Amino acid sequence: MSDRPACYPAPPTPLLSGIGPDRMPLLDVLTSPVPFGRFDSPVDDRHVLCLHLGDPVPVSYRMGNHERHGVRLHGQFCVVPAGASTRWTLFRPARSLLLRLTPSLLRDTADAMGLGSQHAGLASSIHIRDPQVERIGWMMQAEDHDAYPGGRLFADSLASALAARLLALQSRKAASPTGRALPAWRLRHVLEYIEANLDQDLTLAELAGVAGFSLSHFKPLFRQAVGMPAHRFVLERRVERARTRLLEGTGSLTDIALEAGFAHPSHMARCMRRVLGVSPSQVARSSR
Repeated sequence: MSDRPACYPAPPTPLLSGIGPDRMPLLDVLTSPVPFGRFDSPVDDRHVLCLHLGDPVPVSYRMGNHERHGVRLHGQFCVVPAGASTRWTLFRPARSLLLRLTPSLLRDTADAMGLGSQHAGLASSIHIRDPQVERIGWMMQAEDHDAYPGGRLFADSLASALAARLLALQSRKAASPTGRALPAWRLRHVLEYIEANLDQDLTLAELAGVAGFSLSHFKPLFRQAVGMPAHRFVLERRVERARTRLLEGTGSLTDIALEAGFAHPSHMARCMRRVLGVSPSQVARSSR
């Protein structure tokens, strides 16, 4: 059984101190490149979550007869259930944070939540955005980067929290009908327009016009496609551009703020604290 595509580096060993080959961790993590073009994901005996890192990337996704198209955004994740394989087409190289969760933990968590055995698995899905899952992913990434200072106990607690959150999201999704989303090619036009005009005072009516929809139709279609309202998406892209420029260490705070579409450095600082929880000066110091 293929563990990962050839482009994926081998995971660090041991993943956690004290875990031998006879016992897999409840949750492991790997920051990995994702290949450009078409490829089949490897079959894994664990549930795999792929959190997208970096700039938006257009993708198509196929599992059996089900196919979806869209744009992967930073922090969004897809789910590949244990024992399943999916076909991906990426239109440019990307990076993902891979989280692999043991099915036995999901079953135990479903029992503890009173969901029953019929809800103990995960359904394949794509382009999901959830702040709690993101935080768990970033914490696992930090643990792996620092050689697991919290030990097995902390990693296992994150695994349990992730299992509970995924089951809760899946139960909520099953209880509510799925709405229509913005078609992939129209979404791509809107995202490209936003990236090219982040330094301008963008309006919803302007973005709706680029998409070719009325304002009232555009708002729910965009939210369904990317998992957040258009104004929130634009804010996060502005913060990400400012963060990138600060890490590069070039330009004044005023120049960076204006380039990212903020009115002034104080406006940029407020938004950065709100989205990232850190100030521009803290981001700049981290680059040094």
